[in-house]
Amino acid sequence: MEKKVKRIALLSGGGDCPGLNAVIRTITKTAIRKYGWEVIGYVYGYRGLYNNNYIELTEEKVEDIYKEGGTILYSSNKDNLFDYLVDDGKGGKVKKDVSDVGVENLKKAGVDVLVVLGGDGTLTSARDFSRKGVNVIGVPKTMDNDLTSTDLTYGFISAMSVGTDFIDRLQTTAKSHHRVICCELMGRDAGWIALYSGLAGNAGVCLIPEIPFTIENIAKHVAKRDAEGLPYTVIAVAEGAKYADGTKVIGKIVEDSPDPVRYSGLAAKVADDLEKVIPNHEVRAVNPGHIIRGGDITAYDRILSIRFGVKACELIDEGLFGNVVTLHGEDMDYTSLEEVIGDAKFGKQKRVDPNGELVRAAKAIGVCFGDE
Repeated sequence: MEKKVKRIALLSGGGDCPGLNAVIRTITKTAIRKYGWEVIGYVYGYRGLYNNNYIELTEEKVEDIYKEGGTILYSSNKDNLFDYLVDDGKGGKVKKDVSDVGVENLKKAGVDVLVVLGGDGTLTSARDFSRKGVNVIGVPKTMDNDLTSTDLTYGFISAMSVGTDFIDRLQTTAKSHHRVICCELMGRDAGWIALYSGLAGNAGVCLIPEIPFTIENIAKHVAKRDAEGLPYTVIAVAEGAKYADGTKVIGKIVEDSPDPVRYSGLAAKVADDLEKVIPNHEVRAVNPGHIIRGGDITAYDRILSIRFGVKACELIDEGLFGNVVTLHGEDMDYTSLEEVIGDAKFGKQKRVDPNGELVRAAKAIGVCFGDE
């Protein structure tokens, strides 16, 4: 007879994302109200698991966090317990597999199930803990919407909505001064946020990682808009977009992170390059940066977060461990962690199709991607 679940633990890893708190709230309330489980949350992701640093989660503690961005459990995108930086005993640091410490801490805390909220790196560790015998449920998290295992991730709609608001505001100032303004948006190597924000905000140009661009093609489009009586252009720039020669702009490298590359500065470079070939326009660049991942979340993401959280609890109750909650069409579903991380069909990043319906629709209404 299977052991009855009495206590579950939550942790959030990777970058913060709108909707994390809403998911934490839903899982906590559902676990307590419907199933009678105790709930704890490890602080700072896997680092909290390693240090056995956790807090008790109660209904009172989570009641009012349904619309807050970020995560009350905090997060870290540097801590992989299967390759963790520890003291080497000689005044230096060395990377070691300390996952057994995490497993032991779960046992000490009386945790029957670990619920992991995260993206690729965080869920890879979740899979590895599952392989070590830990009962794990994954809840996919990324505002970039680049996980292939689920049709949509909570946080994306909120991030896209803030990005749209920025572009809307840039339209009025660009129009007033007949300027070209480049707005850099997060998303790493996937162009979903820039594309959706650009389309919703009526950007004249969208630069996304999936479609390499040239400055000459952008300049031609700006000139075309000028000739059409639109002497201003807002350009939505995905941070990971690249020139036709493969050039990308990297802000910095964070050596101890699973994702060491930090993109930043592409909009500024595009603006500088563009101003050299369109002297009749002043070209500016803005970078909202982390603003698009902060603040309150949209109503849609609040609802989506509830659905993900409830489904996670249902999987626990059914003993379907080693799986990740997913959304397929209108239905909440689940996919094996092994498939999400390891299978070529699921493990690769979900990216914008350069020949897909959304890009074709954008081009049909005159949006330029810098490729022609």
